[in-house]
Formats: sequence, C-alpha cells, structure tokens
Amino acid sequence: MKRLWPSRQTLGYAAIVAASLAIAVIAGWTSLAAQIDDFAYDSMFRLYPPAPASAGCVILAIDDPTYSAMGGVREYRSMLTRALDLIRPAHPKVVGVDIVLADREVASEDDPLERAMQATPNLVLVAHLDGQRWENPLPRFARWAAAIGHDKADEISRDGVTRQIPLEQRTGRERHWALSLEAFRLARGQRILESPEELQIGDLVIPAARTADQNRPLRVLYTRESIPQLSLKDLSDNPALAARLAGKVVFIGVTSISATYDRVATPFAGNDRIPGVEVHAYLFETLARGRFLTNASDLSVALFCIIVGVAAGLIFALLSGWPAYAVAGLLLVAAHVTPILLFRQNIVFPYFAPVGAAWLTIVASASYQHFVVRRALRVAETERKRYQQAIHFVTHEMRTPLTAIQGSSELMGRYNLSEEKRKQMAEMINQESKRLARMIQTFLDVERLSDGQMELKREPFTARELVDSCLLRVRPLGERKNIQVSAGDLEGALEGDRELMEYAVYNLMTNAVKYSASGTAVTVRCLAEGDRLRLSVNDQGIGMDAKELHQIFQKFYRTKRAEASGEKGTGIGLSIVEQIVHHHGGKVEVTSQPGKGSCFTLVLPALSRAPQPPTVSV
Repeated sequence: MKRLWPSRQTLGYAAIVAASLAIAVIAGWTSLAAQIDDFAYDSMFRLYPPAPASAGCVILAIDDPTYSAMGGVREYRSMLTRALDLIRPAHPKVVGVDIVLADREVASEDDPLERAMQATPNLVLVAHLDGQRWENPLPRFARWAAAIGHDKADEISRDGVTRQIPLEQRTGRERHWALSLEAFRLARGQRILESPEELQIGDLVIPAARTADQNRPLRVLYTRESIPQLSLKDLSDNPALAARLAGKVVFIGVTSISATYDRVATPFAGNDRIPGVEVHAYLFETLARGRFLTNASDLSVALFCIIVGVAAGLIFALLSGWPAYAVAGLLLVAAHVTPILLFRQNIVFPYFAPVGAAWLTIVASASYQHFVVRRALRVAETERKRYQQAIHFVTHEMRTPLTAIQGSSELMGRYNLSEEKRKQMAEMINQESKRLARMIQTFLDVERLSDGQMELKREPFTARELVDSCLLRVRPLGERKNIQVSAGDLEGALEGDRELMEYAVYNLMTNAVKYSASGTAVTVRCLAEGDRLRLSVNDQGIGMDAKELHQIFQKFYRTKRAEASGEKGTGIGLSIVEQIVHHHGGKVEVTSQPGKGSCFTLVLPALSRAPQPPTVSV
C-alpha cells in the first residue's frame, strides 16, 4: 500500500493498535511481568557484570573454624572483643559490627567488650527492626558507637533474590541508615544530606528516592569476585595479618553456615547464598565506586511503549508484504535490545512492557492488514473487474446500434433507394441512435449520482402517468416472452425528476420481465400510506435468497441465479435505482424467495412533502 486507508478503516485500525498497546502496558504491572523483568535483570547482570571492587573494605569473618576454635556460638561476645583488640593496632578507617548486641550478658563478657569498643574509633553498631520495634544495642555499647545503622541485608522479593536493599529504615519515632551507608559516611568524614529523591555525601549523589513501601532502596552491584575476607581464627593465630586491615573499612560479622540465619541469594549466586555481612560489604563498595543502577521512570517507559506502538501501526499502515515484516522485525529487535543497551548505561529499563508492546501491536497491525485491509483490497479488485466486465459488455452492446447506424447510412449514401425504404432506414437510424444515447446516459448517470452531481428537476406528476409511460415500453418485451405486464391501483402524485423516476420504474419492470418465466405475470401498483407512496413491482420470477438481498444494490453485482439464467446484464441498474430513489427522499424495500418471485417497493414522499434534492453524495 502506498497510502493510508479510508477514515473509517483508519479509526478501526487505530483503535485496535491502541487497545493492544494498552493491554501490553497494563500487563507490564502484573506479577508475571515483574518476574520476567527480574529474570531479564539477572541475565543482564551476569552478561555485563560490574568491574571488580576496589577492595576498600575487608570482612573479618567469624566462620566455622573460628567457632570451633573459640568456644562456639555462646562465646560470640568474647570473639568480638578479641577481634576489636586484634585490629586496633592496624588503625582501620571504620569498623562496622554486623552483630546485634541488644541482650544483656554477664558482666565478665560485657565489660571487656565495652572497653574494646571505647578504644575503637569510628565504630558502627547495628540495630534490628522487628516489625515496628527496634532492637537497639545496649546503651553501654551504643555510647561508644560513632553511628548505629540497621542490619537489613536482604530484600522481600518474589523469588528470594536480593537485588536491592533499603538505605533507610524507620518507625514512627526512630530511623536508622544502613550499616554500609554509615560506614561510608564515616570513611568520608561527611554528613548525609537528604531530599525526597536522593541522598548526598560530600560531592557524591546517591539516587535513592524514598518510596511508599521501601525506604530509599538502592541496587547492589555484586561482582564475580568475592569481598576480601580474613578469618578471626587466622588473625588470632597470626596477629601480624592485621596489617591487611590498615586504612580499610572492616566489617565484622558471622559467615558461618551453621551459625548465621541471614543467608542471601544474589543474581550471581544461583542456589549458593552469601552471608548478610557480605551484602553490606558489597553495598559499601557500590557506594565507594560511585556508579549506580537507576530505575527508568514510569513516564519514560510509557512513552517508549507508545513510540513502539505508533511505529508498529505506521509500519503496517504505510507498507505491506515483506517490507512491512522486515521493518517490523527491526522494531522487535530494537524493543528487545533497548533494555540491554540502557543497562550498559546504568539504567534499569523494564523488559516485559516494551517487548510486550512491540509484539502485541505488531501482531495486531499485521493481522488487521491481512484480514481487513487485504479483504477490502480484494473487494475493490473484484469491483474493478466487474466494472471492466460491464464496460466490455456495454462496448459490445454499443456495437449493435453502431453497426446498424453505420450500415444504414452507407446504404442510403451508396444506393438510390425508394422513398419508403429511405424512411425505414432513417427510422432505424433514429431508434438505434436513441438506444445508443440511453446506454451512454445510463453510465453517465452512475458517475453523476455517485459523485453527488445529479441535479434533480422539480416537477409534479402522478403515479399513473409515471407507470403508464413505462408500461408502453415494457409490454412489448413481455409479449415476446408471453408474460402479462399489468397495473393495479395507481394512487397519488409526487414531485421530482420524472425522467429519472421513469428510468427507475422501467428498470424494475424490465428486470421483472427479464428474470421471469413464460406464462407468468408482472404487476405494478402504487398505494398511498399517509404522506408516503408505496410503488411496487411484483413478479413471479427466479427470486433471490436472503444473503443476496444485502448485495443487490452494489455496483456490478449480479446474483448467481441471474448469471445462470443466461440473461445479459451489467449489474448497475439497481444501484442507479437506489440512488435515484434516495435523491428523491425515499428508500427501496425488497422481498424475495427463490423460485417464487420478487417484489421491489419504492417508498417515496407524496407530493405534499417531496424534499429538496440532496447536495452531498451518498
């Protein structure tokens, strides 16, 4: 196709494309779409992993060998005291303790731990939010902490994978920043400045907006390389290893598989899980590198889907065949690739919505073109062929009067004919000329009526005058086939173009004679019903079925029985009849049964209310 379709088709097409786009956008908010988006995110994360961390932090791990060597779970406070004492000479930049110290123990364990904390600068302890209640470190410990952060290191996700964690947790009266954020702030020696859309530490802007259900979530940039770890047992056996911690941010936490409850799944880990303290370390490194994955705004996603939908609609509106499908394929590739390209630019763009919008709108557009537009084209092609056939038929029919006119004129000019013979030939030329003129006029009337250019004459005439004029011309045709053509009651009068109305009635009567068998009858009546006249032509001919009745007024349409009868016809007569009647403010009613005949009724305004001719085309 080289042009857009007619307005009605365009509106229907636009509605289908818009509906498909709306379905795709709405589906993008479903749980299934979210699962697909998460799967796509994890795949892109593994395909384009972050660069290795800068090793700005180290995990001092209380692992299984540590528990075995230092007394088990009951001795975790003495282990923590031992850890703080061992790392103090290395002067770490910040020490973050990922162990909640909310329970009171015996003084023999708490007193040494408090002294160790007092001697540790830039110490960060953790609090745990249990429902709406905070489990804070004991006041004797909290007094020596430079900051207290929350310990949440996992995400309540659909599939259990932690992709982001909140930088802030709050209740009605109390809130804490994340352990990693507090450690990062202390390492920078800066304050946290906050706004609804972001946080700022020094010159670093962190794109963590406050949300309704999560408090400032930030995506964690895990790496394939693990965060450097040092076992507390190894450090206790060899204190010189503390040199590895010099100038580092040290996170002390439990990594033992048997002792810790916070095991976290990541996009990398698969079935393997990492301890919560390692998640805090990864978040610290995410902050340290200053590179963040940000979510695309809902508005940008909606605009992209709209652009994809409009593009799909235009492709199949302006193109057809393999070019349309080739360009549509490129659009699909663009929809699939765009989230990947944006991910490489640190933007997390949903995968389901744009891909769903592309597929649904392309399928809808292609289906509409295939099933609707091509059907319309086939109908147009059929009409064109019928028109060509009609022109061929008319051309063939014109040859007969032209041959008669040409032959008669040659005889009159070449031979010395008697006066009587010359009169006969002159009469023949006159009749054939009129016949030829009527053929030409018929086709001109089709075009003029179709374009709304027909100007109706305004003259009064009675139904009897109209029918009697047609009877004089039709009865000889009926006599040749032994068909009785008669008129019943002829009531009323109307106003309009008598010549066109005669054509309409004459066409109905000749059709009745043409498609009726010998020995039948054709009857014409006109009855007044209030301000309307009902002029009917009733025959006992071949009839039509119900399906054909809806198409008989289409140009060049002929019923199967009409074509099978052997009678010649163009299929345009009834189209002209309908337009003539419509221009006179009336309508055509048809009843018919196969093998029992048809009744065509012209319902027209009576003389008292005949309308002015319409000024626009039908």
